[in-house]
Amino acid sequence: MFYPSQIELELTPPHLDRCNLSNDQFSLKGKSSYHKQLKTWQRSMFVLQQTYYHQHRRAIIVFQGWDASGKGGAIRRLTETLDPRGVKVHSIAAPTELEQGRHYLYRFQQRLPSPGIISIFDRSWYERVLVERVEGFASDYEWQRAYQEINEFERMLIDDGVRIVKVFMHIDQTEQLKRFRERFENPLKHWKLTVEDLRNRDRWSDYERATNDMFRFTSTTHAPWQLIPANKKWYARVSVLKAVCDALAKDVDLTPPTMDKKLVNSMTQLLREER
Repeated sequence: MFYPSQIELELTPPHLDRCNLSNDQFSLKGKSSYHKQLKTWQRSMFVLQQTYYHQHRRAIIVFQGWDASGKGGAIRRLTETLDPRGVKVHSIAAPTELEQGRHYLYRFQQRLPSPGIISIFDRSWYERVLVERVEGFASDYEWQRAYQEINEFERMLIDDGVRIVKVFMHIDQTEQLKRFRERFENPLKHWKLTVEDLRNRDRWSDYERATNDMFRFTSTTHAPWQLIPANKKWYARVSVLKAVCDALAKDVDLTPPTMDKKLVNSMTQLLREER
């Protein structure tokens, strides 16, 4: 008999105030050490992708974080060595008119991974309890009930065999302003800075409260939140890769699949003929 997994919240969920933003293991070792670790974890991620593909596993990686916290850069390093046929990145913007007329989870249900695919969400269904809560796009009743809806949605996916990894990238206001200024002054990065980014910054304390509530009510034993200190970009990128790899590898057999006997025989014959 199948027994569904229970929704158990973590006893000690992450909290922004407990995040050590000064973490930077590469400050003294330099760029070569960063590239070495980056390459190591990217290789691990590649092996995991191949494993998930051959074993027809599915995975969802959720990215949330402050504006300019480095989500895009982390996703780029996470995917740059992967086979593009086995990974899909969904950048989530405001819902369309059609999507606004449906349950907010609808548009994410349309993007769930098929067997062998890893789906990455650059922002996700958690916008309901973050932006939509703070900006008033969802009523108090709507965003308050969303915690249970999200937990049940994720439990349904987990019970169906989907591995879920949730990453939140945290920076402080000083670092965010520094990155905003860089985007403002660099013509190649103008497109990254919006009026909404500046408005959101004015409501920093509201977003802090919403984020900590999100951790408190949705960091479950089956899908815990990974809080990543992101003031230092090198540290954050490697930390994201490590956290994702560790979560995807848990209880997964990484042994390469055996080759098809017909393929082995045919290739052996071909190599003999070419001698």
